[in-house]
Amino acid sequence: MESMPNIESKTKTAPKQKGSKDLPLPKEKLLQIHNLMVKARSLEERLIKIYKAGDAFFWIGGPGEEAFGVTLGMLADKGKGHDHDWMHLHYRCTPTLIAMGMPMGDSIRLIMNKATDVSTGGRNFANHYSYPEWNVAPVTSPIEVQYSTAIGTAWAQRRAGGKGISVVTGGDAGTAEGDFASCLIWASRPGNELPLLITVQNNKWGISTNYDSQHGEKHTSDRGKAFNIRTEVINGNDPIESYLKLKEVMEYIRQEKKPVVLEAQLSRLYGHSSADGANRRDEPCCIELFEKRLIEWGLITRKECDDIKKAYDAEARAEMEAARNEPDPEADSIWDNVYVDNENGDWRKF
Repeated sequence: MESMPNIESKTKTAPKQKGSKDLPLPKEKLLQIHNLMVKARSLEERLIKIYKAGDAFFWIGGPGEEAFGVTLGMLADKGKGHDHDWMHLHYRCTPTLIAMGMPMGDSIRLIMNKATDVSTGGRNFANHYSYPEWNVAPVTSPIEVQYSTAIGTAWAQRRAGGKGISVVTGGDAGTAEGDFASCLIWASRPGNELPLLITVQNNKWGISTNYDSQHGEKHTSDRGKAFNIRTEVINGNDPIESYLKLKEVMEYIRQEKKPVVLEAQLSRLYGHSSADGANRRDEPCCIELFEKRLIEWGLITRKECDDIKKAYDAEARAEMEAARNEPDPEADSIWDNVYVDNENGDWRKF
């Protein structure tokens, strides 16, 4: 099995003293990050169980990406319109949306294809979210097309001149698609640079091909250097490093109105999707690593960690049981949410 890259954490080690001023982040922030990471993992594991029980046709998700995904969601400027951040996410984005405030039930109704699914009305795959009220563009099945659509909102934000930026996420294998190259080109044109955070979650695998057999470059983010784009490589298994570096580059983009390519190196804990079994893999777990540090620092106990996990496991199970009794989409709803209606309800004239 391909080993995870040895990325040295850039965050300093805090003393084993509760409330120490030398903590890399405030205690409350560290515990909030941990809580959201556990919530996202409990949801992801429930989605896998739903699939394996036959209550869903397919699963794909982001277990192992909670450290990066949660901190990204916490730092996003959530809202509607160009003065807020636009989020162009891929199908491993559940931790990001949990941190932005998505209820567990939304994700469960989506994977179970229930008519009550707020993202697609029960018409799309697991983790294919859409929240127009939060500027979360619809997650797509074709890989990496989000890198092209992000150009559009970033260009609109550049013209609007507000504080909003566009954020796009994707996997390392998908950077071989032409959409990724187009994103680098359009984001970096001299005098017309775009306020765009271009991220790559590198878990060292495509579906079943490992990174080292497919990539000539050392880091996928290195591609940005040819376009004079600022690039960063971080340990995506470290939520503290992820939070601090994401905060830094997002502030840079807001101020300078220029792009950044950021590569987060992290784990893939449950395989690519249900297509390869969705079974636990022997890779580093960001939650286990983070909990070890929090316990050593005296910020939380092992029992408290276990209690948080049990509570979220119970919440996810309850949401699943509730969704089971909800209706499936009817045939006459197949065209709902496909076209944009104008005030007269005639999509042909929008």
